[in-house]
Amino acid sequence: MTGHATTQSQPTTSYEAAAAQREARFLEALQAAGLRLTAQRRAICHYLARTDAHPTAQQIYEALKPQFPSLSLTTVYNTLDVLVRLGLVYALGGAGDRAVHYETNTEPHINLACLVCHRVIDLPMPEVGAWRSRVAEASGFKILGARLVYYGVCPECQRQNPADDNPPSE
Repeated sequence: MTGHATTQSQPTTSYEAAAAQREARFLEALQAAGLRLTAQRRAICHYLARTDAHPTAQQIYEALKPQFPSLSLTTVYNTLDVLVRLGLVYALGGAGDRAVHYETNTEPHINLACLVCHRVIDLPMPEVGAWRSRVAEASGFKILGARLVYYGVCPECQRQNPADDNPPSE
């Protein structure tokens, strides 16, 4: 999780306010889908609402397991599956690690996936949002969501291995 969490009962920053709203949307969606709001599901939603790291289900599980010993990987996957089906979270392809990464930022942007360290970052690009209407108009599709991912080697990995011009393929 990112270090933006607060221990106060009231959100104190715009980041925390947005995270609290996102978490509430996740919880409402799970409840509307017929899932019980267990402590584990609440923790998954809390984690997702406060991360920009594009975690895998395994990473979420490992982060929460110490606090919730009864948490199962199946619960993490089932919770993510519902949130993905409802369009609140996107399932991204692998980042060279053959794992599905999850995206909570549903605003138009580009993802950059490093094939060396497997980190995925968001690159804000307002023009990506304009493509939605153009694609819908040209195709007749009702567009529910989109993702654009570029694969490569991040600046940090380039600095660590300047001679490595051939990253592993996905």
